[in-house]
Amino acid sequence: MVTTWKITQLERQTSDGFITAAHWTATAADGDYAASAYSTCGFAIDTLSIPYVDVTEANVLDWIWVNGVDKDATEARLADQIELQKNPVSATGLPW
Repeated sequence: MVTTWKITQLERQTSDGFITAAHWTATAADGDYAASAYSTCGFAIDTLSIPYVDVTEANVLDWIWVNGVDKDATEARLADQIELQKNPVSATGLPW
């Protein structure tokens, strides 16, 4: 299974460029099966030290992981979703 983390959007103050929130996705894939998660992580004022014009996606990913986004738990939930796709415990349909 391969998991890919992506920052999809940043929110910032225009006065000083301080990033106030990051929107992120995590997508896991295993062959024909895939699962994803999306959320937003906010940052307290003056807690980030890299100027907006110099920040990288890797910086922001590190920030979300130390500010409340549990990387391991998210990846475990995605793995569970894929496992349920491979081995469903319920189904819908009609017998005819």
